[in-house]
Amino acid sequence: MDAAQLIDLYRARNLRIATAESCTGGMIAAAITDIPGSSDVFERGFVTYSNEAKSQLGVPADLIAQHGAVSVHVAREMANGALKHSRADVAVAVTGIAGPGGGSDAKPVGLVYLAVARRGADPAIERHQFHGDRAAIRQATVGRALEMLGEAVA
Repeated sequence: MDAAQLIDLYRARNLRIATAESCTGGMIAAAITDIPGSSDVFERGFVTYSNEAKSQLGVPADLIAQHGAVSVHVAREMANGALKHSRADVAVAVTGIAGPGGGSDAKPVGLVYLAVARRGADPAIERHQFHGDRAAIRQATVGRALEMLGEAVA
């Protein structure tokens, strides 16, 4: 699903979106807001690149210390935090390792967790291992995030 289709879908359902982004640095928000009329559905975006920023969004610091910033747990709490700190109905969150450095055997470059939370429901969370350079990993993350936002209300 592309951003224009996503906006039409959310507009038809009178729903609003928030984003909480780490490894994409605002690219999901940019993809949505590149479309004219996106203000009908895009409520706000949070770029929480640092661990401190993630904590300010509502991710417990001890959770980050225990599991790392790139984890299913942090993705879940980022999505929930985006809902808590906005008037959106649905939030998507992403955290990952876009590279080219920063990876390890346990968490290689291209590892990304995505979470989509809808008010009153448990978040849907996915783990992906994207391949390619930094740009390709980030673009693949944006594409899957848009798809997940569509699936959340389809």
